[in-house]
Amino acid sequence: MPYLGSEDAVRELRRALSNPNVQSDQLRYRNTVLKAIRAMSQGVDVSDLFSEMVKACATVDIVQKKLVYVFLCSYATLNPELSLLVINTLRKDCQDPNPMVRSLALRNMTNLRLPSLVEYVEQPLAAGLRDRAACVRRVAVLGWAKLHNLQPDAEIDAAVVNELYGLLRDPDPVVMVNCLRALEEILKKEGGVAINKPITHHLLNRLKESDVWGQCEVLRILQRYHPQSEDELFDILSLLDASLVSPHPPVMAATLGLFLGLCSGLPAVSLAALERVRGPLLAACGSTSRETRFTALCHIQLLLRSLPGLMGAHYKRFFCGYAEPAYIKQRKMQVLVELVNDENVAMLLDELKGYCTDVNPETAQAAISAIGRIGRSYSDRCLEILTGLLGLKQEHITSAVVQTMCDLVWVCPQCSDTVCSALEGCEEMLQDSQGRQALLWLLAAYGERVSSAPYTLEGFIDRVRSEASLGVKMELLTTTMRLFLCRPSETQDMLGRLLHYCIEEEMDMCVRDQALLYYRLLHCGIEETHKVLHGQRSDPSLGVLIGRPAEPINQWAYSFNTLEPLRQAGFHQVGWGASVHSHFQISPEMFNRVQVRALAGPLKDIHRVVPKPLLCYLGCVLRFVQSALEHVFIQDVSVHCCIHLSLNPD
Repeated sequence: MPYLGSEDAVRELRRALSNPNVQSDQLRYRNTVLKAIRAMSQGVDVSDLFSEMVKACATVDIVQKKLVYVFLCSYATLNPELSLLVINTLRKDCQDPNPMVRSLALRNMTNLRLPSLVEYVEQPLAAGLRDRAACVRRVAVLGWAKLHNLQPDAEIDAAVVNELYGLLRDPDPVVMVNCLRALEEILKKEGGVAINKPITHHLLNRLKESDVWGQCEVLRILQRYHPQSEDELFDILSLLDASLVSPHPPVMAATLGLFLGLCSGLPAVSLAALERVRGPLLAACGSTSRETRFTALCHIQLLLRSLPGLMGAHYKRFFCGYAEPAYIKQRKMQVLVELVNDENVAMLLDELKGYCTDVNPETAQAAISAIGRIGRSYSDRCLEILTGLLGLKQEHITSAVVQTMCDLVWVCPQCSDTVCSALEGCEEMLQDSQGRQALLWLLAAYGERVSSAPYTLEGFIDRVRSEASLGVKMELLTTTMRLFLCRPSETQDMLGRLLHYCIEEEMDMCVRDQALLYYRLLHCGIEETHKVLHGQRSDPSLGVLIGRPAEPINQWAYSFNTLEPLRQAGFHQVGWGASVHSHFQISPEMFNRVQVRALAGPLKDIHRVVPKPLLCYLGCVLRFVQSALEHVFIQDVSVHCCIHLSLNPD
């Protein structure tokens, strides 16, 4: 017996389909057609059977018709001439007494997708719009949209458009929704279907008759309509009130999106709508579908920007389950951070502490980062937990804790003493580059308070030749320079060895140029070096950070019920370990953490190659930049070095 994909197998199928004995036995004929469809679905090229399958569609067996139509639609573009033979059978089936046969013929007539057959399809489609069976009208309406996509540049028939508008009042709700979808496609260049007051109220009154997909489609299109008066606005809101608490999350989300769009000038009504959807949103968070849960969590984060206390009493609903995937656990932790207050902070921190030892390293690191976010308002409690986690001696936990402490001490300088005392001995557990960079940054900022800072740096410098991370090398240069200024006797030899290696042996030009920059800066004198490297710091007497103010709803209403919340909501990693909200504006403290690296070329010789007038102009620009940077307290000293050496080339 020939194997499935061989030419012999295809020839055997052709002989069977052409055999009169097989054709006379309806069951054998159908099974032979089924074998051809099975071979096609498995990737076998059976296009040579096209003429035999055309003959097979002339049957009263509906099952066989469906199988043959699947084959013909798949290979019609490869056999456009032979496809003309199918049209007569399809047009004949469009007049069959059975509505199932008529709808099947119409659907496959448009699925052939051959421009040469358009003239044969228009008349059956026009008749299908007036068919007495709803299933035929459904197919005919969508068939006009397929026909338009087949010839998008063709002139639109006004009579067809008017007939589709008339079918918006069809008694079948699926036909009504299909008309909306077809008009959207046909009138795309004109802005889609025209929505006026009668159409709007008609669609709203029939909203409950449609299925979930139909309701979402209607609500999406109604977002274009603008009520003409306040009374009409509240009439529309009354009609939408029941859908706002729909048990189906897609309908609820689409209704709330329409609510927010209509009430953009009525913030009190928008807030009341957000309060009403709390129950459906919480129910969606407990859905069996992971995708629904994740989407609901993202939209809850969006709502909390305007109503921080919306879910405050239900914070336990966002505790993570053991079997939940990591991406849902991380999103729940981000929501928990938003719900922290004086009453529940102890329980939330205890819950997050349990997640820090999760078997998934990403989940554990996200929990540690969440504790760090809470530490901006409750620093003492969070630092106690973070310090205890260092005692576990786990590499990924230690790295995440050091990065979190680095972020925390930057915005809460009153925590620096506790952080400095916790750094002793943790360098042995840091194996990833981000954790080592965070540790070096802390030693650069508070090295004078850490007794073992020179010895920690010496270990980094001894291993600099095997260091693969560019960021660690550049951070090591900055840290060694800053520690040299406050503890020169302990770090002078290490600094010399590091600069010699980076200038003479390092192959990466960024590291080499930064080392040259620091070397030239030292030639300018210790006072000038100290002035550049030790800029103004944050005031240690600053209090804890308070919660952010509520945002106006219209700032994010446009993105509700779209993919935007799935991309934006929550934490985004900036730099190494700096977790900030995507909707926060960049503050001076955040700008300090951005690793701005300037090209540290031979700036001393710039006056030899640049004309004097241009050099004066550049000097003015650099002085302006310098004054701006001093106001935002740039932490990366490379920028200061470039500016100072440019202003003082000698």
